[in-house]
Amino acid sequence: MKHTLSVLVEDEAGVLTRIAGLFARRGFNIESLAVGPAEQVGISRITMVVPGDDRVIEQLTKQLYKLINVLKVQDLTEVPCVERELMLLKVNATGTTRAEVVGLAQIFRARVVDVSEESLTLEVVGDPGKLVAIVQVLTRFGIREIARTGKIALTRESGVNTEYLKSLESKLGSV
Repeated sequence: MKHTLSVLVEDEAGVLTRIAGLFARRGFNIESLAVGPAEQVGISRITMVVPGDDRVIEQLTKQLYKLINVLKVQDLTEVPCVERELMLLKVNATGTTRAEVVGLAQIFRARVVDVSEESLTLEVVGDPGKLVAIVQVLTRFGIREIARTGKIALTRESGVNTEYLKSLESKLGSV
């Protein structure tokens, strides 16, 4: 299972290296990583997606807390949260296919950010599932390049679990 961890750290040189080293020493892969300033000056938020079961994640959390610059570790996997990721996607789009590519991009609320005679570059923002879906839809045109940020996430203060609402909506729709 993949876990999303949110780690608040002191914004000092070498913190990310120490965290990456901790994971490397234990043989764990970080599938997604995003780092940026948090709400307080001098504090950064690291959001990472890590594969592992609950026991492994609990051990990693304990090890992270042993690092001096780590202030807070939160596993957001089962917590209602907002997740987003950004992707730039360069797709083959000639005169004959351009309108179809743009139409499909609009369905996903993607923006065209660059145009050439042979391709379109799209900016897509959304949850990771949306990004996978648009890539699948546009693959038949030919994907030239993809650049993705890591996932970022914040807990929902409302406590509303949108995954639960989506599953409930699909059940009601099939009745």
